[in-house]
Amino acid sequence: MLIGVPKEIKNHEYRVGLTPESVAELVHDGQSVIVETQAGAGIGASDDAYIEAGAEIVSTAAEVFERAEMVIKVKEPQAVERAMLREGQILYTYLHLAPDPEQTKDLIKSKSVCIAYETVTDDSGGLPLLTPMSQVAGRLAIQVGATALQKNGGGRGVLLGGVPGVAPAKVVVIGGGDVGFNAAQMAVGLQADVTILDRNNEVMERLNYHFGSSAKVVRSTPAVLAELIKTADMVVGAVLIPGAAAPKLVTRDMLSTMMDGSVLVDVAIDQGGCFETSKATTHDDPTYIVDGVVHYCVANMPGAVARTSTYALNAATLSHAKRIARLGWKAALKADPHLLNGLNVCEGKLTYAAVGEALGLDYVDAESCL
Repeated sequence: MLIGVPKEIKNHEYRVGLTPESVAELVHDGQSVIVETQAGAGIGASDDAYIEAGAEIVSTAAEVFERAEMVIKVKEPQAVERAMLREGQILYTYLHLAPDPEQTKDLIKSKSVCIAYETVTDDSGGLPLLTPMSQVAGRLAIQVGATALQKNGGGRGVLLGGVPGVAPAKVVVIGGGDVGFNAAQMAVGLQADVTILDRNNEVMERLNYHFGSSAKVVRSTPAVLAELIKTADMVVGAVLIPGAAAPKLVTRDMLSTMMDGSVLVDVAIDQGGCFETSKATTHDDPTYIVDGVVHYCVANMPGAVARTSTYALNAATLSHAKRIARLGWKAALKADPHLLNGLNVCEGKLTYAAVGEALGLDYVDAESCL
């Protein structure tokens, strides 16, 4: 199979779909790979490194999309990229369709086969291709939130860990999954006063066992959340419903009870955000203020640490890419129900129920496409 890797074009997106090491593995398996020139520059991977790995360098994204049987990316295709997709072509990348009707309609119109990293599952019910970016985003959330909390970042001028004689910042993490766990780890490491909210008993037990007295683990209810955010210096939104739009947990009315200069970091923004006042921002202009509260809602947070993110992502995505390339998409999806769960759009049909329900679009069962 001929696999194509275009350069990412989303604002300040420096990750790349395949590292040179991943290309080498695919070439060793008998596949052919074309890579757009400078696609790996953001992770320090030169065109020469890709050539050494066995790839062919091409000068434009248009050539990648025109020739490749499977396109491997990181972020959802932008409008100009969606226009280049063709019938039967495989797109393997993050999609996050639930809050994005335009992308969804364009992908359906293209009649391509779109496999979304974020809805591929595993035997434990986890989301193994989303996990590495959730880990990065969770850790980064505290880093960027701490900067936003500084006075020069628009915040209250509070140091997360405080100093002797001055109380540390209060950090509330909504959701105890991969994002929330990693955010809490970072906040605890910086000696903040951390509270984690969740509703799953097993998750709460696991968090409590891990953090002990270093973080408070509390059952999440609207009343509890409303009370906690009144005194929070930073709130991290880390909720996820696989493939679906994120629930709006912090309302505009609740926002008015928060302290001026407090910070919201919405890691769920790829799925529409979990704060009513959230809107996607970019690394160019990452924050805005509503009712005195600083909002950080960058939709591709891990792109800021592109090298770490790309290598972590490839470690998770490559095995499926190799299987799709070796067997073809139909046989690969037939052989692996977890990979089948990643099929979001197929040859003109929407195949993921949560997206259809979020956008009010008709959908079919993914198996019907096999």
